[in-house]
Amino acid sequence: MADRLIATPSQTVGPFFHIGLGRPDWADLTAGNPQGERIVVAGRVIDGDGAPVPDACLELWQANAVGRYAHPDDTRTDTPLDPNFRGFGRVSTNADGNFRFTTIRPGPVPGRGNSLQAPHIAVALFARGLLKQLYTRVYFAGEPLNETDPVLSTIADPMRRQTLIATRSEDADSAIWRLDIVMQGDNETVFFDI
Repeated sequence: MADRLIATPSQTVGPFFHIGLGRPDWADLTAGNPQGERIVVAGRVIDGDGAPVPDACLELWQANAVGRYAHPDDTRTDTPLDPNFRGFGRVSTNADGNFRFTTIRPGPVPGRGNSLQAPHIAVALFARGLLKQLYTRVYFAGEPLNETDPVLSTIADPMRRQTLIATRSEDADSAIWRLDIVMQGDNETVFFDI
């Protein structure tokens, strides 16, 4: 019996996942006063039963206002870096599953085969109960490049495609782009297998 291997169960994130997420400064990607249109993106993370996910974490990556990433792999010299924009952030959800972050509207970036990707924000979702993070994107309603974006074009069902499109609403002080992330069930957000 001593040489018999017994599989152990996988460990999910938790139960104290929310500890260490209390860094509200990570939710403001404009802290360095970067160039570009300042926007707010807000929404809720909802589970399969429609209940809020109170301690999820969204990691955000995006290009700057002219479409360049602050990453060593983006070596384009014809598109300038913005030294005041890091292009990465993190935001946690509150008890009601709400999240909100401030950033700049990203510019379009090159895609495969010389195609142009619509402005978007890449999101990795971490939450209690997930063995692996989920990957999705935030696109912007009314953006003409959405029609030809090579990633959006891979989603055949127009209703499913809409789960990635944030809509603009006017708040008392500024324009807010809204997008809820539904983890499963009706109107489940499109997640990508990366």
